[in-house]
Amino acid sequence: QVQLVESGGGLVQPGGSLRLSCSASGSIFSIYTMAWYRQAPGKQRELAAGITHRGDTNYADSVKGRFTISRDNDKRTVYLQMNSLKPEDTAVYYCNVGTSVGAYWGQGTQVTVSS
Repeated sequence: QVQLVESGGGLVQPGGSLRLSCSASGSIFSIYTMAWYRQAPGKQRELAAGITHRGDTNYADSVKGRFTISRDNDKRTVYLQMNSLKPEDTAVYYCNVGTSVGAYWGQGTQVTVSS
């Protein structure tokens, strides 16, 4: 059984910053790609950022230059540093982790950008 625990969401004003964390635990031999997806009300879930086990990253065009994804393999944790937040970044953010025993989703954390 694999568990993902997310934290760091909340309410922030436009232009502000938040840092999301997602930690994996359980019977995991290897962790491959780690990623953050987001789903805004009435929209489909979309990839915000991903990072491979080697540290290669990719970002949605809408977050490039503002978001930074990183990982700590020893802690089995992935981070998403979000700067210069905009109201359109408001969404539920989900962690996704690909492991040697399958792919898993976190429970989601709400990010609201509003004045």
